[in-house]
Order: sequence, then structure tokens, then C-alpha cells
Amino acid sequence: MKATEATFEVIEALSQRGKGRVTELDLPKSIVHRHLSTLEDLEYIANEGGAYRLGFRFLKLGERARTRSEAYQLAGQKVDDLAEETGECAQFIVHEYRKGVYVFRAAGERAVQTDSEVGKRIPLHATAAGKAILTHLPRERTAAIVDCHGLEPVTPNTMTEKGNLLDELEVILEQRYSINNQENTEGLRAVGVPVQHGSGAVIGALSVPGPTHWFSDKFVAESLPTLLLGAANELALNIQYT
Repeated sequence: MKATEATFEVIEALSQRGKGRVTELDLPKSIVHRHLSTLEDLEYIANEGGAYRLGFRFLKLGERARTRSEAYQLAGQKVDDLAEETGECAQFIVHEYRKGVYVFRAAGERAVQTDSEVGKRIPLHATAAGKAILTHLPRERTAAIVDCHGLEPVTPNTMTEKGNLLDELEVILEQRYSINNQENTEGLRAVGVPVQHGSGAVIGALSVPGPTHWFSDKFVAESLPTLLLGAANELALNIQYT
């Protein structure tokens, strides 16, 4: 087990750095060299003049994970449609291991640059899509997520009190959409809506973020939720009858 953990520590270190030499990875040199050699033999790591980077085999694995179901492929198409229609960034997030994961992302013509890259894991309580997902999980599961990870502040606006979060989830359940008001990134607001099976189980969530000076109170409470709810309903129907 420790050997497996060490291998993934090396992989994560390279993922964060982009490229690095054995001495640059902040791990014991002997361990790093042994695991890098194995990964290189398996073609999961590329050696470029003594500097190592992740190999493209990971790209294949990631794409297989992302497109393993028809539902996720349909979600990707809907994200592209939303980005084109709004001109903003559009995202599809799922929950895995009590975190949110960006599965699809597309940028419209006026989208601002954010750090929401595909594959990134995020706290559910600090994002619009994450709160939309939490709203439709069984309450005991939501409580378990909060108890396990806590409600760490990402920005000064992040909700950090469990009672306040649970109260907000009740509001979200009633109004059918969630708002992120600079809770994950200062200067950005977002609206999120759940995507559900016909049974009501949540598959993931769609969201559209944008700068506060573009995303007025009226836009995030009326126009954008209407658009996203329509997209989520259409996506859910496509998934159900595909």
C-alpha cells in the first residue's frame, strides 16, 4: 500500500509542477527515482533531458473516465451550447469522494479566465454547482460531507457555518437554483442548477460563472436561472430517453 501511495505522490507532484527533475519534487530522492523509472517504463511518464512530465497515457485514461456514460457525453454537448448562448464560461460538475469535480468546461466569446480546469476538485459548499448538488443529496449524506471536510473558507464570502448552509440548501431546493456570490473566487458570481435522473437522483450540476459587474442581481436571480433550468431539464430528458 505504501508503495502505491508513493507512486501517486510522485504523479501528483508532477501534475502540480508540470515538469520536474528528481531533486525538485520535494520527496525522498531514492523513492522518486525508483517510481519514476517504473512509470517511465510503462510510458506514463516522459523523460525530457532529465526533466519528467506526465505522459499522454493519462489523457486517454481521463477521457475514458469522462465519457464512460452516455449521460456525461450529453452533458458535454449541453455545456458547449450554454457557452455559445451566454458568451460566458459554462461548466458541468459531478460529485465524487465528497468533492466536486469539473468534468466539462467551455468558454464563450466573452468568458473571463478562471481556474476551473477539467479534473480539478473543489469543495461543494463554496460553488453554485456544488450547492445545487448538495441540495439534492440525502440530508445524512450532506451532513457526512460537511462533517468530513468541514466548511473551510475559500474567500471571505464562503459560508462556514453548518446551520447557515443547511438553511440555504432549503432555499435552493424551493427556488431550484443556487447562487455563488464570490464564495469560491473573489470578483466572480455564478448560478448553478442540478441535473437529475427521472428518479430524482442527482447526476451532476450545470453552472455559469461571470464577473460581478456583469452578473447583476436581476441577471443571477431571473434571466440566468431560467436559461440554466431549461438546459438542465432538456439534458435530463435527453439522458432519460437515450
